Amino acid sequence: MSIQAINVRNQFRGKVAAIIEGPVVSEVDVQTPAGIVTSVITTRSVKDLGLTIGSDVVALVKATEVSVAKL
Repeated sequence: MSIQAINVRNQFRGKVAAIIEGPVVSEVDVQTPAGIVTSVITTRSVKDLGLTIGSDVVALVKATEVSVAKL
């Protein structure tokens, strides 16, 4: 699965590794080959998408700023 309108560099295929559900928003951890990507989405979206542990998903990243610090 690939979303064609989004730059391929901003797509990470993976599986849902964890869901921390809250009353309004939830954290969804996606295990990708590059590591874990965490998304904060509405709990309603989690339910509407039918997300469960092990679901195959594509994490789409939209960032206007990325900070880098030297270790």
